[in-house]
Amino acid sequence: MPASAPKIVIIGLGVVGAALADELTLRGCTNVTVFEQGPLYVTGGSSSHAPGFVFQTTPNRTMSLLARRTLDKLDGVVLGEQWLLKRVGGLEIATTPERLHDLRRRRGLAHAWGIPADLIGPEEAGRLWPGLDISLVLGALRTPSDGVVKSVPAVQWQAERAIDRGAQLVPNTRVTGIRREGGRVLGVEVVAVPSAADATPEFVAADIVVSCAGLWGPGLARDLLGFELPMVPMEHGFGMSAPVPSLLGAHTPIEELSRPMLRHQDFSLYLREYVDRIGIGAYNHRPIALEPEAIASADEFHATGVHPAKHPFSLEDFEPTWEETRRLLPELRSVELDEGFNGIFSFTPDGGPMLGPVTGVDGLWLAQAVWVTQSAGVAQVVADWIVNDDPGIATQGLEYTRFDPAVVSHEFSVEQAEESYDEVYDIIHPQQTTLRQRRLRTTPFYDRQVALGAVFESSNGWERPLWYEANAPLVERLETVPTRDPWAAAVWSPIAAAEANATRNAAALYDLSPLPRLEVAGAGATALLQRAVTGKIDRAVGTVTYTLLLDRSGGILGDVTVVRLGDESYLIGSNGNLERLWLESLREGDDGITIREVSGGEGGLGLWGPRARQVLERVTSDDVSNEALPYFRAKRIRIAGAPVLALRVSYVGELGWELYVSADHGRYVWDTLFEAGAELGLIAAGRRAFNALRLEKGYRSFGTDMTREHSPVEAGLGFAVRRTEKRFIGKEALEQRTAPSRLVTLVLDDPSAVVLGNEPVYEPGAAEPIGYVTSADQGYTIGASIAYAWLPAERAAVGSKLEIEYFATRYGAEIRRDPLVDPEGARLRR
Repeated sequence: MPASAPKIVIIGLGVVGAALADELTLRGCTNVTVFEQGPLYVTGGSSSHAPGFVFQTTPNRTMSLLARRTLDKLDGVVLGEQWLLKRVGGLEIATTPERLHDLRRRRGLAHAWGIPADLIGPEEAGRLWPGLDISLVLGALRTPSDGVVKSVPAVQWQAERAIDRGAQLVPNTRVTGIRREGGRVLGVEVVAVPSAADATPEFVAADIVVSCAGLWGPGLARDLLGFELPMVPMEHGFGMSAPVPSLLGAHTPIEELSRPMLRHQDFSLYLREYVDRIGIGAYNHRPIALEPEAIASADEFHATGVHPAKHPFSLEDFEPTWEETRRLLPELRSVELDEGFNGIFSFTPDGGPMLGPVTGVDGLWLAQAVWVTQSAGVAQVVADWIVNDDPGIATQGLEYTRFDPAVVSHEFSVEQAEESYDEVYDIIHPQQTTLRQRRLRTTPFYDRQVALGAVFESSNGWERPLWYEANAPLVERLETVPTRDPWAAAVWSPIAAAEANATRNAAALYDLSPLPRLEVAGAGATALLQRAVTGKIDRAVGTVTYTLLLDRSGGILGDVTVVRLGDESYLIGSNGNLERLWLESLREGDDGITIREVSGGEGGLGLWGPRARQVLERVTSDDVSNEALPYFRAKRIRIAGAPVLALRVSYVGELGWELYVSADHGRYVWDTLFEAGAELGLIAAGRRAFNALRLEKGYRSFGTDMTREHSPVEAGLGFAVRRTEKRFIGKEALEQRTAPSRLVTLVLDDPSAVVLGNEPVYEPGAAEPIGYVTSADQGYTIGASIAYAWLPAERAAVGSKLEIEYFATRYGAEIRRDPLVDPEGARLRR
């Protein structure tokens, strides 16, 4: 951000644009201009018709915190006589045993994120929503702090606050261009609405431009910025009943409602009062994705008055929802459906927003695909990000660049958004994988894996084995066959336990091909990486270094392995696209350094286990002894003649190598290793065993166990920071940073009990949680059930007894010192 007061342009005055103008001016950025193509304040976007539901509870902690921030900001605010937020609470009913079971999980999610929530019976649900046919209801989840936001007054209130601090709002003005030069934004080009097709745009200079264009965001990205934004406008049926006899006179038009927001997720519908009528939203219809040109322009809105974000009601899609609503609320059987429309909302592949700085253009930002639910919270985060270079919250699930560019396409955006729409109210297992665009990317070993009966998941478009049915006979050799409750066993097999034990006792091959790898090379590569990471990488060629990327506040942006291949040549094992973009952002102009993603043209195998060296020695004439190739060293070898880069590292805590080979040699190397290892017990193993073994070994997973909210010390990764290094990004902030939290390893008292992540953690008998679980699984080779959890530092002492709530049942657990397996690391170095 420029040192002097920057000129900031915001595109769009929906609920996000208005909130961002408010938050920026609150932080002292008074030179803010908002261009809105529609009128004030019913602008024509989805903010103008949204029902305003704010249910805070989701499996995503960050999204829940953003919803809470939105409610907290608007709480108690009145604009004239109009309330902006009414905390009527939320009510989620269950009409099936499966949904009732899931509501127990959702209560745990709510408690983990600090949201009040209670499970109630049908009678209490009927008291909260009179007229509900409780004979259909098995139970309900009540979240009293949830509420309804009046989006148009919320826009007006926040915009007027921004005006009071110096911001300018310019309605009926469309941005037609974003001018850039030398990798930096210069400003925007605008025309009045309406205007002639050949109208000459006016240039408005700006240091920072933020697109909050809502439904028009994908078109803006495509037409003005030249990239695919993975965000798709979708139609959503919304109907309104005629006046309901029991509601006549119950509310004034200003009061509007008093009952909780009601969600009947078993039929994918929601209900709320509108004075004397009932509004009904339907997700139980086909996804209706829209291309940008299908959304009316501002000129059309001005000329016709037809709301761009409201399309004609498709009654045939809505009819089943209306019938189910009448079944649920018998009083409506004598009431007609009065009116309706198809409202347009934005959907993304994972349901998250599209935020962050635009790659390659300093000063250009996005704040897109944000619903009213998270609107004010998102604006606070983006404002902190712009002003302080610190969003103050985990962003890896919010940044628009989080998706691998190798899979992002228009087809990807539509396919995944349609699936996201289909699943809005579904019971989603945390390990469930997409069913769309399968086999988009396959590794060189795919056909061999299929032959072994691999069960796959999709990760960044890659088919990734979870376990292999060919290993089913190994289950019979286990001393104890692990069992799980039906939920934990939904995407699981006891074969994972057999594969984990085979890894610890013999050897296994793991497909590492989908893990992103970057080649960083060119004069200055060493200096760039030394500035970017916390460890010392200016070491001998062939050295492998585990290290961290930090942001400028000392928070963790990623953990990587850096392999020095030459004086100015490195291979980096990363977590995803965000780390590549971070490194790109640290380059200084055309410095001759290339940063290239190479995993698409390679195959990667983890050969791990106590017999791994015996297997490798049978297929190579190179010296792979501990003396010739020690732990955390790399060298190029030949496997039966095929060139391979061998890294002496292991993510499962056993002797072994990561082996990287060009795709054309991939199957040959797989077959060679398998043949050589057959009599030594070598098997193929999948991600379920992989995850369990890394938990036993105490290895963290970025994005799950730690984020930019956490420092290395808090995450148990202080060893990866070399304080003696001259300078690395985040060092000064890290030296001043406190460590109020700790990531701890919990072992459940009952080894047969399994949790999966996001569960609340309590001190014994306590009513309020003190932390939450991140990763969890069974430790198959040690007979323990393991969970990592974040706790306050003062409550993180080894030996402390705690409780984890799982589907409304509490399980005892104890904090253990990690790693639980081979704490001295002897197995890795033999």
